[in-house]
Amino acid sequence: MDAIRLHSFGPPENLVLDQVPDPEPGPGQVLVAATAHGVHLLDTTLRRGERGGPLPLPELPTIPGREVAGTVAAVGDGVDPSWTGRRVAAHLGATPDGGGYARLAVAPVAALHRIPAGLDEAGAIAMIGTGRMAAYTLDIAGISSDDVVVVTAAAGGLGTLFVQAALHAGARVVALASGPKTAVISALAPDGSGGRLAVVDYAAPGWTGRARAALAALGVEGRSGADGATVVLDGVGGDAGTAAADLLLDGGRLVVNGWSSGSANRYATDEAPRPLEVRTAVGPGAPAPGDMRRFQERALALAAAGTWRVLTHRVPFAQAARAHRELEERRTTGKVVLV
Repeated sequence: MDAIRLHSFGPPENLVLDQVPDPEPGPGQVLVAATAHGVHLLDTTLRRGERGGPLPLPELPTIPGREVAGTVAAVGDGVDPSWTGRRVAAHLGATPDGGGYARLAVAPVAALHRIPAGLDEAGAIAMIGTGRMAAYTLDIAGISSDDVVVVTAAAGGLGTLFVQAALHAGARVVALASGPKTAVISALAPDGSGGRLAVVDYAAPGWTGRARAALAALGVEGRSGADGATVVLDGVGGDAGTAAADLLLDGGRLVVNGWSSGSANRYATDEAPRPLEVRTAVGPGAPAPGDMRRFQERALALAAAGTWRVLTHRVPFAQAARAHRELEERRTTGKVVLV
């Protein structure tokens, strides 16, 4: 079968299309003929040979990837044969060499989700990976109609879902995105949310001033907004994430869901210069999520109902190196998927 393999750590071009033996499902497993394969920022870190997250480095050569969607081609012992032919999506588990960048992937039957009608395989991939993390983080954030929310990396896979969820909750939102990606965000506003969304290009000089002006424009007399935000959802960290946290009112909630810049938000450290409430969804101090399946199911249901509009950045399967490069260079919008 066709598979994308990594033979040595390094640049994206080290991902190559190889021929490898077809895998076979064991007891309690199925074989998925995959037509969509999720790409995660952590995949790029592991490819470079950096231990920047919760997973150890894989042994080489390896087939990266932990998210697949397609059709069940075969079942192993003990698996109901009625799964055969069904459209499914599966997260292959917390492993550095999950085998997701392959035409055929073995998945535990317990990890399978039937793809709802009206949702394609790439959209399902986004929900069982990024969508589940969005649902989990939003539970931690606890956003209500009283909140004014700032979202960093608002055009990313998580960011696009955070913006929609906050607007559906009745909150006012300042979405931070870069360059041409800002145009994508406005289209995410659901019906009836007009006037509650502002988009700011935080790649341009002076963006914090424009963000403060946007907060003031969204403000309601006697409520937050005119003076600052009540919630910042930050997956960027570093200087940009810290500057976003500066927009919070004292006592506001900083919800940390990553650090794509490579360094932590300084307000999430012991040296935080202002009284903020820090809630962590990713990294040390994050609450144990337990079984993530309920968050996957919630995300799939929201997407199938049209409550969440799923944005994907689709790249042909054989061009996995391109997908990694575009993700690292921040040239993607929504969830990155090999198709």
